[in-house]
Amino acid sequence: MYELNNLFTNTKYSASIFTHDETSRLTDAITLKGHTPYVRCTIRSKDIRLTPEEAVRQLFVNRLIHEYGYPAERISLEHPIHFGRETKRADIVIFAKENTESEYIIVEVKKPNSREGKEQLRSYCQATGAIMGVWTNGQEISFYHRKDPNIFENIPDIPIASQKLPDMLNKPKYFADLVKDDKLKDGNKSLTSLIREMEDEVLANAGVDVFEEVFKIIYAKLYDELQSKRDEKRTLKFRNYGDTDQDLKTNIQALFDSAKKKWPGVFDENSQIALTPSHLAVCISTLENVKLFNSNLDVVDEAFEYLMSKSQKGEKGQFFTPRYVIDMCVKMLNPSEHESMIDTAAGSCGFPVHTMFHVWGNIYDRKGLPRIDLFTAKKKEPECGDYVHDKVFAIDFDEKAVRVARILNLIAGDGKTNVMHLNTLDYADWRNVTKSQQWIDTYNEGWRGLRALRQVKDDNKHFLFDIVMANPPFAGDVKESRIISRYELAKDSKGRNVSKIGRDILFIERNLQFLKPGGRMAIILPQGRFNNSSDKYIRDFIAEQCRILAVVGLHGNVFKPHTGTKTSVLFVQKWDKDLCPYREDYPVFFATMTKPGKDNSGEKIYCRGENGEFLRDNHKHLIVEHDLYNHEGLTHDGIAEAFIEFAKREGLSFFGEARPFDEEYYGSLMGGLDLKL
Repeated sequence: MYELNNLFTNTKYSASIFTHDETSRLTDAITLKGHTPYVRCTIRSKDIRLTPEEAVRQLFVNRLIHEYGYPAERISLEHPIHFGRETKRADIVIFAKENTESEYIIVEVKKPNSREGKEQLRSYCQATGAIMGVWTNGQEISFYHRKDPNIFENIPDIPIASQKLPDMLNKPKYFADLVKDDKLKDGNKSLTSLIREMEDEVLANAGVDVFEEVFKIIYAKLYDELQSKRDEKRTLKFRNYGDTDQDLKTNIQALFDSAKKKWPGVFDENSQIALTPSHLAVCISTLENVKLFNSNLDVVDEAFEYLMSKSQKGEKGQFFTPRYVIDMCVKMLNPSEHESMIDTAAGSCGFPVHTMFHVWGNIYDRKGLPRIDLFTAKKKEPECGDYVHDKVFAIDFDEKAVRVARILNLIAGDGKTNVMHLNTLDYADWRNVTKSQQWIDTYNEGWRGLRALRQVKDDNKHFLFDIVMANPPFAGDVKESRIISRYELAKDSKGRNVSKIGRDILFIERNLQFLKPGGRMAIILPQGRFNNSSDKYIRDFIAEQCRILAVVGLHGNVFKPHTGTKTSVLFVQKWDKDLCPYREDYPVFFATMTKPGKDNSGEKIYCRGENGEFLRDNHKHLIVEHDLYNHEGLTHDGIAEAFIEFAKREGLSFFGEARPFDEEYYGSLMGGLDLKL
């Protein structure tokens, strides 16, 4: 039998949006002439050579007939479209029921790129008067309504044969409908790609701060999903039910205002949506069929990384950490519900939120409850909320990042957050910052909890956290003498302050100041810090205070497209007579990530199953191909599992009793990095 997936190798086409039954139906119809695949076309009643483009067209024609209910006589392929003296041919045309010579819906599969496909559709619809268009390459799919000659709006789907477009648009929608019809799942799209579409359509020329306006829209939509999930009889409000553009803006502004009351401290209480009604209508139609509440923070996080990388975020050398790297760190440090943690360079709060997920999962296991989709609108166990309120903290010096972090933390933590806008390195200035009434109004709850964890009252230098996890900015130097003078690592061999120093170096010392004895840390650093001879004094400083637990080398593509800097994760535990007694000699776990997770351009690489189709996790999300840990039992054990075995054998305090030293076992773990202490 001919394997359909072979047809799509090294092309931009795929069959991933189609079901197994749909692809099987086409596969069963394939005949080979020599080695060339052919299929009998239902519409043209003849054998057609099967190219990648033709396969997608045949799959969609079958869907139109079997799922949407359009009769074959209303469908035409390679339909001529006249542009003056020039004639082009549309891939698929569906004719109106009342007038079988009037083009109703046009489908484009020739252009495998969505932007080119949409432009082609626009020209075809304008030339024929068709009111709807569909573009697909078999991997992604988009539906459009030609609202007037020059405005194309995204719609969630096309109507079935027995419906009219208004019938489909005006039908009340509930959270269950959103789960069923999620565009990110069914259309294989990302939130980032949809934002790019909105930029192409309206945002780039709207005269507004794109980050702010998209943030407001996502914020309002998250609130709408939360309300409709918790009251399943409530209709979703983040939709265009055939309203005028002005009425739609009024409705969305009301939703935004309600979200501000539910989740304060993210937007000013007087802030308004600045987009014009017509521009906002395009954005709503693009996003209304997207489900944001799910366990995979990549959905929202990638979108904010894209928006922020266009402004100041990338210039400061600080990038959002991929979730699979965060999950590896969390698994290896194994936080418990009784331990406090902080991220001192929080970005979008990935480390704190995934620490919550880890601890919540353990709470549910302890109580004998089934684990749930943790990033959802569902109410959590009381202990889960207590843990977020009492134990989880985050700091970042970038105000935009803090706002993103707060909303993700507020939602994941069910209205609780300890995310604060502070300069981690300039702790002497915290006294001045925290005197501001505006700052206190927003961050006082978190500040109260942070103060309680100070080692000495009224001293912001030393804290007593069990866990610190951070990916500090590693580009640029700190030059302010009032900051540099407070750090041991910023002194030369004669004890004099240097004039400038790498920001990541100061973060090493600062993070250790946050840790109590026996506390543990994971920090992402440039690879040079581990093997440059000039940085030996940094390694000595760390080794004096801590046991080095592990060094994990990350692939050079991990932080692309922003930077190709080679990085590693350092794991340490502070010396303590009970939790981590001092030892002169001890084994260190070394490992190197070999599967990159991203290609050289920074696009994620996803796992495929034995049949060539993309693997999806329990929540229907694509799984990034890496070797950092086993993803829900669907991939192989990785670095995290090997470290856990190492930790148990070593009797590390956070993983269990000591086991006999096995030289052969440890020897199999070593290698890949040259750590020169």
